[in-house]
Amino acid sequence: MKDKTIDYVLRTTWLAVNKMYNEEASKFEGSMAIGFALLSIDKENGTPSTYISNRMGMEPTSLTRTLKTLEEKGLITRKKNPEDGRGVLIYLTPLGKEKRELSKETVLKFN
Repeated sequence: MKDKTIDYVLRTTWLAVNKMYNEEASKFEGSMAIGFALLSIDKENGTPSTYISNRMGMEPTSLTRTLKTLEEKGLITRKKNPEDGRGVLIYLTPLGKEKRELSKETVLKFN
């Protein structure tokens, strides 16, 4: 296709990058979404879930599924926000911190 539009090139490039990240993450029983979610969580102070969805550009329903997976794998815990009882803060577990560092190394190596 000689006259590829910019959106075609961007989309195919993004799909290739997505595939590469997911292939690498699958070696550690993860996915690109899980890795980036872990990188979006403050490793000491926790992070509001709304911040994670904004940072990752995810819809709330997709983020809910990702957070549920993280919780099931023992990577995060959820606690009420002491400053705002309506909100929840997401904290990394010790295993979550290990996987976060692994994700960070993988992203840096990939870049």
